[in-house]
Amino acid sequence: MTEVQTQANDSTIPAWDDAELSGLHENDEKAVKVQAMFNAIARSYDLNNRVHSMWRDVAWRKFAVKKARVQPGDRVLDVACGTGDLTQAFGRGSRAESIIGLDYTEGMLEIAEHKRGKLMGELSGRISYEQGDAMDLRFEDESFDVVSIAFGIRNVQEPSKAIQEFYRVLKPGGRLVILEFDQPSNPMVRWFNGFYCGKVMPRTATWIARDTSGAYKYLPRSVTSFMTRDEMKSCLEGAGFAQIGVQGLSLGICACYDCVKPHAE
Repeated sequence: MTEVQTQANDSTIPAWDDAELSGLHENDEKAVKVQAMFNAIARSYDLNNRVHSMWRDVAWRKFAVKKARVQPGDRVLDVACGTGDLTQAFGRGSRAESIIGLDYTEGMLEIAEHKRGKLMGELSGRISYEQGDAMDLRFEDESFDVVSIAFGIRNVQEPSKAIQEFYRVLKPGGRLVILEFDQPSNPMVRWFNGFYCGKVMPRTATWIARDTSGAYKYLPRSVTSFMTRDEMKSCLEGAGFAQIGVQGLSLGICACYDCVKPHAE
């Protein structure tokens, strides 16, 4: 087992050091480091999400479900599902036949399964979880009506490769919805958000999580160094998606992208 593989399974070993954060999206070991990071913070992840978004993350996920326009009988794939919040939101907010939550990190899936066990029968029965890689989905072509990913695309080693996989597994006419943090266009909001996410949140979230992985240094840096809206739209277009839209939420702190896999001409 390599040092970095050991790191992914040992939450006491830091996933990120300060020197690595300057080029985190180009780091060849990004995927394994992200896996180690999320294993380390899994148990406090939901609490930190609620506290540091001021509970807005719940509204963002409800918005994503609405944008997905799920129809009765649809099959939904929620990629990078984490602890299953969006997966469950699809279950509660739609009549989808099945919702599969897929994540790269075992520790997050353990929490998701624990939460599923508390759901009532019919809802629990429509939801399932499994471990997998967004860049190499095990599913057959044209298997799903909806694919979603919330706050996970920037954590993928090669986002464009994952988006190509989303296109492959969607049926013609299927919808892709992406939630991701964004940079507000208003200068004052952008300054406040940068101060809060760059200075306040890393300290308080690290304290809540008792984290030694560097997760809450990585997370804000991964947002500011990720694709712009125009770059994301170009990536979606390059994969073949059409009717690409983006809407800013909470003064532009979060962006919701939605698009469609067109029918063959």
